[in-house]
Amino acid sequence: MTIFNNQVSSTAFLEIENILSYRFKSFKQLKQVQARLLRFDLDQDNYLVNKILRPYLESARISHARKVFDQIHEPNIFLWNTMVRGFVSNECFREATEYYAFMRNEGMLPDNFTFPFALKACSLLGDHGFGMEIHGDVLKCGYEMDGFVMTSLIRLYAKCRCMKEAQKLFNEMPEPNVVAWTVIIAGYVESKGYNEALCMFTKMWHMGYIPDSYTMVRLISAASNLGDARNVNWIEKYVRKMGMENNVFVATSLLDMCVKCGSMEMARSVFDRLRAKDVVAWSAMIGGYSSNGLPKEAIDLFLQMQKEKMKPDSFTMVAVLSACARLGALELGEWASGFIGKEEYLLNPFLGTALIDMYAKCGSMDRAWEQFKEMKNRDSVVWNAVISGLAMTGHVKAAFGLFAQMEKLGILPDDNTFLGLLCGCTHAGLVDEGLKYFDGMSRVYSLNPRIEHYGCMVDLLGRAGLLEKANRLIEEMPMEPNAVVLGALLGGCRIHKDTQTAEHVLKKLIQLEPWNAGNYILLSNIYSSSGRWSDAANIRATMSQEGIKKVRGCSWIEVDGVVHEFLVGDKTHPFSRKIYEKLEELGKEMKAIGYTPTTEFVLFDIEEEEKEHSPGCHSEKLAIAFGLIITRPEDSIRITKNLRVCGDCHTFIKLVSKITSREIIVRDNNRFHCFKEGSCSCKDYW
Repeated sequence: MTIFNNQVSSTAFLEIENILSYRFKSFKQLKQVQARLLRFDLDQDNYLVNKILRPYLESARISHARKVFDQIHEPNIFLWNTMVRGFVSNECFREATEYYAFMRNEGMLPDNFTFPFALKACSLLGDHGFGMEIHGDVLKCGYEMDGFVMTSLIRLYAKCRCMKEAQKLFNEMPEPNVVAWTVIIAGYVESKGYNEALCMFTKMWHMGYIPDSYTMVRLISAASNLGDARNVNWIEKYVRKMGMENNVFVATSLLDMCVKCGSMEMARSVFDRLRAKDVVAWSAMIGGYSSNGLPKEAIDLFLQMQKEKMKPDSFTMVAVLSACARLGALELGEWASGFIGKEEYLLNPFLGTALIDMYAKCGSMDRAWEQFKEMKNRDSVVWNAVISGLAMTGHVKAAFGLFAQMEKLGILPDDNTFLGLLCGCTHAGLVDEGLKYFDGMSRVYSLNPRIEHYGCMVDLLGRAGLLEKANRLIEEMPMEPNAVVLGALLGGCRIHKDTQTAEHVLKKLIQLEPWNAGNYILLSNIYSSSGRWSDAANIRATMSQEGIKKVRGCSWIEVDGVVHEFLVGDKTHPFSRKIYEKLEELGKEMKAIGYTPTTEFVLFDIEEEEKEHSPGCHSEKLAIAFGLIITRPEDSIRITKNLRVCGDCHTFIKLVSKITSREIIVRDNNRFHCFKEGSCSCKDYW
């Protein structure tokens, strides 16, 4: 009888094993096989139960798998490993660590298959404490030299931001594989140790290891975050050398790195070589042009995207609207916004904010306000966009009112809200209000002012002639002043003709921005005005030796959806002859009412480097003359300029608005100017 039972069990075992070797088509079939195990008393056979557990876990039948496992009286290490691995595969990381603990409590020793999955669960949970306990088990069981186990330990410490421990373990590995190198590099990237990540990659490279695409993406991410253009060339060459330029993930990451490092020529080269350009690549390239001061190129590329019938997504549209905002291209922005339905702008705060910002920066605050009122999801970012727009376009009191409404509705302001308010105070010269908002940031809302907020306050105090107070605020700042803060102080020196403080500030600015020609020129002007000719000559010589080039004045005007660009002294435009004739005609009319162009030395005008050209050749004058020729008498003329409007041009435009009875809106790199009937909205305070 015993022999018969053994024969039956053996036959059943082979039959069930044969069934389990096939893939199950349904959950019902799997339960039928499990029933056979019970019928033939094979439900305690670890080998067969393991084969039942796997399909349960693979089909995410976690509760059934647990029931099957819990009925086993003496599960072996293979069953424990299957459960831990199954939990991890189904993202049940807490259950994986619990079962590992149960296993240890049962006295079962883990092996080199248990550790990687248990450690992975800890790393994804960020459970550093339990991970260290497992590390202790690794040492007790003698797996400290196992490559897979050690790599899992390195990943655990890296995920828990314990890079010192991760690096120590990595150094102890006799022959780290590519996976281990990738884990340590990724760990440094996630811990913001970008220089260390690049250093580890360099070591990997010199030791002859060939990185995979994932490693390259992590390396490129480190370089992107560093924003150092010096890394762009060698990484791009290495990607091409390794034949990875056609890998979509590597190529897109490389494109993103070039954009973030400001290497737009290299970015375009990478983009043009892409065989299959998806919407992500198009968006990255358009966004790169827009954020790197090349808005016209961004628009041109968007137009090319339309020719290739590539549908834009929300990221593309944000980049395009940002480019239109920079150009002041209102018509183009409205046309482009039509590629995504209006409802999406009203529902998506990300898109809606971009549209509000575009309207505001194009000087159409009424449309920005309408968009804001129609928004269905108005978070703090949307409110900030409107407050900043109102402040920027001179509607400061309205910005204050909107902030009060925001408070009443219980919407908590953030640091960007106060940045908009402080900018409004700066443009309007409202010192008391600015001090109130600046103090309220920390006292009422527990917000720590950023360096941008200090820049606004220094600008506000400096413009009001409170240069000593502005200096004191800089000294009390919890961070080192940057070029924006020092530039704000310089603005105050410009208004109040404080050449002594200006000289001190400019020397610091040159140290911070050795590439900025404007700082050298202003310092040279100061030296020349005080008769220090040799110092002035030295400054000019330094510029020449270092190859520091002047930034040419550039202005844009949009007419019928086409953006026209004018450089200082430009004679390349098809309408050039008519433009200069128009300027001559305006000059005669102005002379008749007493206007004389300012050709003398102007100490603090940023555009003094352009005095080799006649003031009549400044880019905004050319753009305005073109606008007067090409647009209807009732149309407003909208100009965007890359530099600060100089004093002579400001006076010129005021008179043009009076003579022609035209509204002229100019946005320079400092603020909005709305010229009407011979006066400017800035009240000559810019």
